[in-house]
Amino acid sequence: MDELKKVILDYVVKEYLEEGDDRVVGADTPLITGGIVDSFSMVSLKRFLERRYEIRIPDGEATPDAFDSVDRIALLVERFRAVKA
Repeated sequence: MDELKKVILDYVVKEYLEEGDDRVVGADTPLITGGIVDSFSMVSLKRFLERRYEIRIPDGEATPDAFDSVDRIALLVERFRAVKA
């Protein structure tokens, strides 16, 4: 797993899984449709990514579909990192 996906996965596990939650979360685990991340959590995750990677993700791009897995989130971040460069 590359560094970007690891950072996203670690954040999701730390922030959104309760202590004792035995769900295994991987790069392709459904986050929104799987009930791990809700709309409020998605906003805090978006802000974390924007600060960490010094990017701006337009609200129109921050859709539940785009945030439904670590893989999809990584693609979104990479896209906006490329725009910034």
